[in-house]
Amino acid sequence: MQEAGGASPDVGPPEGVCVAVIVNFEAERDRQPDALDRLSQLVKDELERVNELILANMQSPVALIPQLAGHIIAAGGKRLRPVLTLAAAQLCGHRGPRSAGLAACVEFIHTATLLHDDVVDDSTLRRGEASANVLWGNKASVLVGDFLFARAFQLMVADGSLRVLDILCSASAKIAEGEVLQLMTSNDTATNEQAYLEVIKGKTAVLFAAACEVGAVVADRSKREQEALASFGLNLGIAFQLIDDALDYSAKQEALGKTVGDDFREGKITLPVILAFLRGDETERAFWRRTLETQEQKDDDLAQAQALIAKHHALADTVQRAAHYGAVARDALGIFPDSAEKRALIDVVDFCIRRGH
Repeated sequence: MQEAGGASPDVGPPEGVCVAVIVNFEAERDRQPDALDRLSQLVKDELERVNELILANMQSPVALIPQLAGHIIAAGGKRLRPVLTLAAAQLCGHRGPRSAGLAACVEFIHTATLLHDDVVDDSTLRRGEASANVLWGNKASVLVGDFLFARAFQLMVADGSLRVLDILCSASAKIAEGEVLQLMTSNDTATNEQAYLEVIKGKTAVLFAAACEVGAVVADRSKREQEALASFGLNLGIAFQLIDDALDYSAKQEALGKTVGDDFREGKITLPVILAFLRGDETERAFWRRTLETQEQKDDDLAQAQALIAKHHALADTVQRAAHYGAVARDALGIFPDSAEKRALIDVVDFCIRRGH
């Protein structure tokens, strides 16, 4: 293992603004400058290196692996998590190759979880494109997800820092726990808000936290700064997932990259449902039990679910929760001096809350 402060070598292939209420998510998207694009521009050179590492490390003499991995990675959107790693490192003054290797590692962990999630959820679309499990089957998707996890661990080891290894390994374990917890709470209308928050911390927010924290670690910054960036990432991730769950009952397919109501059809218990269930009368609760617990759904049930969520202001209140966590994320950056990176990271909080993709 190389020294922790050294450059991270390639692990190549084997030989051979807080908002209280949002009613129209699409209008918000149209007015919202793309803060993530601006942040990406600040780390443009490093992000190009990340893309090179991703391409190199998804190669394999087993042809199906790069084919399937390339499909899911190409559908990966704006690479928010690796961008956060690069920006956090740059915020802390790091200029070197280690952050690119760890950003690629973070993206592989994220991509592996997407492959596994689509199998568990029996998803057919990923950002508007046919999901890998539809094209190649569940077995191939799970196994390629495992391959990407393995590549991520190779990149961690190549970095040479036990602290980085600890952060990213712990995040990987917590992600798996979050997915299992979500499986346990699916179809259970007795799920409360606290249990729901534990799910989204595990399935989404812990990787945001790790992605940001390792940026401070590679820059050899103080524990206080490492914890601040971890807090920023965790709360940003919670806000991000809260909005995702709100969008599933409000946005069009083109904005989501998936069909509206996927969570409803799968029986997932998300905050809009929890709030509508708690605020509803017994007839409304019977509707939720029928559609989510026993999965007896009729053609017009999604529209009814959306109407009940609207009646009880569950979307607006979900966004309010997201705005709260967004504010906590912004405050976590208060210990850092003003810089272009800090301003861009703060702007990304609002982008994630108000986005309409």
